[in-house]
Amino acid sequence: QVQLVESGGGLVQPGGSLRLSCAASGSTSSISVMGWYRQAPGKERELVASITDGGDTNYADSVKGRFTISRENAKTTVYLQMSSLKPEDTSVYYCKVQTSSGSGIHECWGQGTQVTVSS
Repeated sequence: QVQLVESGGGLVQPGGSLRLSCAASGSTSSISVMGWYRQAPGKERELVASITDGGDTNYADSVKGRFTISRENAKTTVYLQMSSLKPEDTSVYYCKVQTSSGSGIHECWGQGTQVTVSS
């Protein structure tokens, strides 16, 4: 079992920057993919960025060039560096990890952290 705790959300002005972090605990050795999703009111949850064990990254077109996902070598913490923030980036951001073990493939979600971009 993996537990995820997000932090770093808050209020930021347009054009500003914010860094989110997600700390994983528990059976972290089973984590194969770590990523960030977001869901705004009335909208579907969407993938923002992900990173694999091999270091391959994937970004939504809307954030490419502005956001950067990274992780510690131990793969216990994943970060999302957000720059040039826009009001449309306002959302609840969720950390998600994919785990692979003898019990199968599972998804684990964090509780979410609110990011608000407003002047």
